[in-house]
Amino acid sequence: MNPKNEDPRVDLSWKRYLLPPVHPEGIRFIKIAAAITAALFVVGLAIPLFKLLSFVGVLLTIFVFYFFRNPNRVILQDDALILAPADGIVSNITQVVPPAEIDMGTEPLTRISIFMSVFNVHVNRMPVSGKIHKIHYRPGKFLNVADKDSEDNEREEYSILMANGHKIGVIQIAGLVARRIVSFVKEGDELSAGERFGLIRFGSRLDVFLPKGIEPKVALGQISVAGETILADFNSEQKVVQGVEK
Repeated sequence: MNPKNEDPRVDLSWKRYLLPPVHPEGIRFIKIAAAITAALFVVGLAIPLFKLLSFVGVLLTIFVFYFFRNPNRVILQDDALILAPADGIVSNITQVVPPAEIDMGTEPLTRISIFMSVFNVHVNRMPVSGKIHKIHYRPGKFLNVADKDSEDNEREEYSILMANGHKIGVIQIAGLVARRIVSFVKEGDELSAGERFGLIRFGSRLDVFLPKGIEPKVALGQISVAGETILADFNSEQKVVQGVEK
């Protein structure tokens, strides 16, 4: 298991926490928030109430900056591992038939749901290395994704074909506050585990469908870190088949 650090230098300075890298998708939102703040401050020179609102604008700008933060991660380079595609909390583990459009069969598979609050990093990463086999966009509503299956919500559905022939399903689901799913990939693209493939603006959920016979290695309520947390391990399938205990 060889970790791949996106930056060979380990940053232990204050910048790691206060000035993390920002995804390009967020630059224009930061500029808009900053421009509004500046305008409020200028008007506030004549009208005190607007000066007070400018401080609210500062807080909003800081929030938008941190929402679009894009930190480097240490990616475990092991083809047997299925990694978390999102930061958040493991909110549900259940058996569900995957969407027909992503070509993963008609039998129920284990689905792991990761809920992302507005305070989580929202850049999503590939759970495995492989080819983007299918992408399907499903329009829908913007309902709360924390406490229900949210089958009516807007979503982007992917299947990833691995070199070993297995397929992994990943679903980006828009939520009550989230209003935009952004995808960086197209069908046929080859990506490595941990590479960025998309993001969802302002809170939502990611679902991962595991191949048949693969058991999850996470528990409900566990904190998930994209590209670092291990959701499942293909080695567990081999041990069950071979009857090996460890």
